[in-house]
Amino acid sequence: MDRNQHLIEKRESSKIGGGEARIKRQHDQGKLTARERVTLLLDEGSFQEIGALVEHTSTSFGLDKMKFPGDGVVTGFGTIHGRLIYVFSQDFTVLGGSLSKTHADKICRIMDLAMKNGAPLIGLNDSGGARIQEGVVSLAGYADIFYRNTRASGVIPQLSVIMGPCAGGAVYSPALTDFVFMVEDTSYMFVTGPNVVKTVTHEEVTSEDLGGAKAHAEKSGVNHFTAGNDVEVIKQVRDILTYMPQNAEELAPMTTQFEFTTAKNKAIQSILPDNVNLPYDIRKVVDSLIDDDSFREVHEDFAKNIVVGFARLEGRTIGVVANQPAALAGVLDIDSSRKGARFVRFCDAFNIPLLVVEDVPGFLPGTDQEWRGIISHGAKLLYAFAEATVPRITVITRKAYGGAFDVMNSKSIGADLNYAWPTAEIAVMGAKGAAEIIFKREIAAADSPEDKWKEKEAEYADMFANPYRAAERGIIDEVILPEETRAKLIVGFKMLENKVESLPKKKHGNIPL
Repeated sequence: MDRNQHLIEKRESSKIGGGEARIKRQHDQGKLTARERVTLLLDEGSFQEIGALVEHTSTSFGLDKMKFPGDGVVTGFGTIHGRLIYVFSQDFTVLGGSLSKTHADKICRIMDLAMKNGAPLIGLNDSGGARIQEGVVSLAGYADIFYRNTRASGVIPQLSVIMGPCAGGAVYSPALTDFVFMVEDTSYMFVTGPNVVKTVTHEEVTSEDLGGAKAHAEKSGVNHFTAGNDVEVIKQVRDILTYMPQNAEELAPMTTQFEFTTAKNKAIQSILPDNVNLPYDIRKVVDSLIDDDSFREVHEDFAKNIVVGFARLEGRTIGVVANQPAALAGVLDIDSSRKGARFVRFCDAFNIPLLVVEDVPGFLPGTDQEWRGIISHGAKLLYAFAEATVPRITVITRKAYGGAFDVMNSKSIGADLNYAWPTAEIAVMGAKGAAEIIFKREIAAADSPEDKWKEKEAEYADMFANPYRAAERGIIDEVILPEETRAKLIVGFKMLENKVESLPKKKHGNIPL
């Protein structure tokens, strides 16, 4: 046979994975194949494959008769919006996408190249787990991947797209990456499957309820983005990458074309209700400050009392962290603290300035929160802000009470600029509770304790339920009108774009995990 023809035939055989029957089964399940996913993810014609002809070398349990070119994972590099990207895509049609040592080595090869060249890594996961016929060797392959995930953390963006099963040890690689994307009904993640759960705990649960996209989006917080199908999730990945830099040494790309509806400057005045105890949607405030249609919410279905996500301000990427009065009155609790802290640390790692929109009445009280560690979990958010060296601006719209005021990027923990609206209330606690403590004896001795309480509540509110005491002490830099906010942010972030701040020399801090 002609040698060139021989190469062509080998290449073609590597492209059909586990064969036409298994490819059809993949399609029948509403899933794309590994190669179709890569083609859709990367710019047209940009994919360059590495390791297409690699095969495993195992012979145990008949593996020597089950060899496929590529060994169940497609690896290589290409571009997204013209920027270099490294990718691996597990092929479920080949031995269920199971991970052998050879399969792992291919992934590690791509990870090493991504680190050396400072470009994002995207993993498209669709695997039945470790190839059990290889025993501990396949487990070592997972450990090789975990080690590289950890070393790459904060150096290059790492995105994990779960497009099928991801179980057992396999889940820890996505958990170590920056963002996890899942597909409804066709993807799931869990350490132990429904059968093991039933055996050990006697719980009856389906794969979807145990570890599906919805479960991890709403309950565990493992899933950051949810999509309805493979095509939709790949579009999400391509979009979110436009908000990120290539690596920790660069800035996110800036677009020179953006739109801002000036009518939003007037509309922002009417978002807050007159009654300070009524909720409102903080996303309406955020939308009134940023470029039109630029907000990309992260963790949308998890810990809804805090809103985090990427946005643009005159074409520049910023990270937004905002208390949400429409959910649990915007209090900080365990889940919202974890959610906020992780997002803040990502933004700080990749040079993305932070905008904090604050309306927080405090931390959520109760035995459940205390016993589950609100102290240490709340400290995560505090630590994340205090450690961050990127430009940081806070805008207080309404309540800023107690320790939660300190935690939400206050000036004392390193915020660069702190603004407050005239509606801001900056105090140790709300007027009602404060009056009850400060004037306890007067209220008890009064002929009408209820009337006296209201009188003292009004007195305290008049003194502290405003931003001016804080402004007098320099805790707030400026009290601004709501319609001035966008302009102040643009000028502020522009002023801070060359900010340089170094942390004390150390190996690393000890975040309260």
